[in-house]
Amino acid sequence: MGSCLRLKKSNCKNCYKCIRHCPVKSIRFSAGQAHIIDDECILCGTCFVVCPQDAKEIVNDTEKVRVLLGSGDPVVMSLAPSFIANYEGIGIEAMREAACKLGFHDVEETAIGATMVKREYDRMLKEEHRDIVISSCCHSINLLIRKYFPEQLPYLADVVSPMVAHCMDIKRRIPNAKTVFVGPCVAKKDEAGLYGDAVDAALTFEELTAWFEEEGIELKHEVVACEQSLARFFPTTGGILKTMAQDSPDYTYMALDGVENCIAALEDIARGKLHKCFIEMSACAGSCVGGPVMEKYHRSPVRDYMAVAKFAGSEDFAVAQPDVAEMKQDFSPLERATRTPSEYEVMQILREMGKYKPSDELNCGSCGYDTCREKAVAIYQGKAEISMCLPFLKEKAESFSDAIVKNSPNALIVVNDTFEVQQLNEAALRLLNVRFASDVLGDQVVRILDPRVFMDVKRSGRGVYNKRVYLAEYQRYVEQTVVPAEGGRMILCIMHDVTSEEEQRQRKEEITRETVEVADKVVDKQMRIVQEIASLLGETAAETKIALSKLKESISDE
Repeated sequence: MGSCLRLKKSNCKNCYKCIRHCPVKSIRFSAGQAHIIDDECILCGTCFVVCPQDAKEIVNDTEKVRVLLGSGDPVVMSLAPSFIANYEGIGIEAMREAACKLGFHDVEETAIGATMVKREYDRMLKEEHRDIVISSCCHSINLLIRKYFPEQLPYLADVVSPMVAHCMDIKRRIPNAKTVFVGPCVAKKDEAGLYGDAVDAALTFEELTAWFEEEGIELKHEVVACEQSLARFFPTTGGILKTMAQDSPDYTYMALDGVENCIAALEDIARGKLHKCFIEMSACAGSCVGGPVMEKYHRSPVRDYMAVAKFAGSEDFAVAQPDVAEMKQDFSPLERATRTPSEYEVMQILREMGKYKPSDELNCGSCGYDTCREKAVAIYQGKAEISMCLPFLKEKAESFSDAIVKNSPNALIVVNDTFEVQQLNEAALRLLNVRFASDVLGDQVVRILDPRVFMDVKRSGRGVYNKRVYLAEYQRYVEQTVVPAEGGRMILCIMHDVTSEEEQRQRKEEITRETVEVADKVVDKQMRIVQEIASLLGETAAETKIALSKLKESISDE
C-alpha cells in the first residue's frame, strides 16, 4: 500500500501542513522530514492535496498500462463517473474515441458496476435485516474501519466496490480482457492491487490527461444524453442514496462525507447511539468529485455536482445482476504497530516539552496534533519530535535570547523606527544610570542618548561600528555600534564601556608627557653644565697659555 503514495524528501520543508490535515495522523517526522506510515495510512490523499512544496507524489502506472496494451489481449477502461466533472463538456463517447487511439479495446463507465452494488445494498436491507449498514464503495473508508474501528466491521457492507464489480463484469463478458480503472482517487490504486484478479491497473485522471497530451490526442466536446444512467450520481455526496430504492421504512438513510465526519459517526456507533440506519460514507468532502486527483483540486464543488447531475439519467443501466456470492467481499481487521504509553511516560514527555501543568498545555495545534497530550503520545510512538512544538521553540528561543541579552557585559539598547526605546539590558541600565527599564521604555531615545547616530543609521541603512564616543552626561567613554535590525523596523545599539581603558590611556599619555618634559629639562641642564664647563676650560686654557708664554719669555731673556 505504501507504494501508492510516496514522499520526495528533498522537498519537505518542515511546515507540518500534512500532519495538521491528516485525519488519522499517519505521518511521522524525523530529522525534519515527513514519512508516511503505511500501516496507519488510509490513502485519502489529503497530504498530497495540501502539501505546499509538492513533496508528495502518487506512483504513476502509465507504463504498466502500456505493457498491458502491448500484450495483445483486449484492454478495457473502467471510467469513474466523476470523469464528467473532471473533463468538462466531454461525454463517454468522446472519452471512448480518445482512449481507443491509445490502444484500448473499449471504454465503459464504472457506474455500470455502481448499479450492481446499489442493487445489492437494497437487497441486503430488505432480506438480511441488519441493524446498521455502512457503504463499502470508498476504499479509504474501508481502510479507516479496518485499521481504526475494527469492532465496527460487522456494519461495513460486505460488498465489492463499483470498480471491482464492473471489472469483474467486463472479464465475464469479454474473454481474456484486461481492465484498467481511471478515476480521481489514490486509494483505488491500492484497491486494484488487492483485487488483481479483477482489476489489472489503476490510473488517475492526471495520468490519463498527461498520456493524451503526450500522444497529441484532443478530446471532443460532446455529451450524449442517456436516461439509463442513474448510477452516474454515485460520485456525489448522497449519490448512492439517490440511486437506491430507500423503501425500507425501518431504516434511516444518511450520507456523510469527509473523514472527520465519518470518524464521528463511527464513534457514535461504538457508543451504541446509532441503530437501524444505512450510512453512505465518503472520505472526500463532496465525495468522489472532490477526490485528491481531480485535476481542479476541489475548487468547483457546485459546478462539479451540476456536471454530474446533468449527465445522470433517471433509470438504471440495463445490466444483469450477478449472483449474491459474486458480489461478496469479506473485510478483515488490519493491525497497526502502535505502542501506548503509560500516564507517567506521557507526563515525562510533556515536561520535556515545557508543559509542567495543565495551563501550559496550549493545545494550539501548530504541530498538527489537536492536543499536547496527543503530541506527547506521538513522540513516544516515534512519530513526532519535541521540536515540532512552536510555543516550546518560541519560549526556548526567547529564553536563550533573553539570557544572552541579560547577561551580556555590553550595554544593549533597542529603539524602533520612530526612535522610541523598546528594550534595555542590565548593563545599559548601569551605564546610563537608569534605575528601572520602565522609566525610559517607550520614551524617545534622546532622553538617554544623542539621537543623531540613530537618525543617521535609519537614513542611510548602514551601521556604525566600534566608534569611540564620550558620553559627557555620564562621564563614560564607550565603543558604540549602531546597526539596523528587522528590516529597518528596529535599531540596535551596542555599547562597550571603555572608560577605564580610556582613563588608563590618558594616564599613560600624561606620564609620557611628563617624562618627556623631565627629559627635556635634564637635557637642557646638562647642556648648560657642559657649556659652563667648556667656558671655564676655555678661560683656564687661555690663562695657562698666557702664563706659559710669559714663562717662556722670561726663560728666553735669561
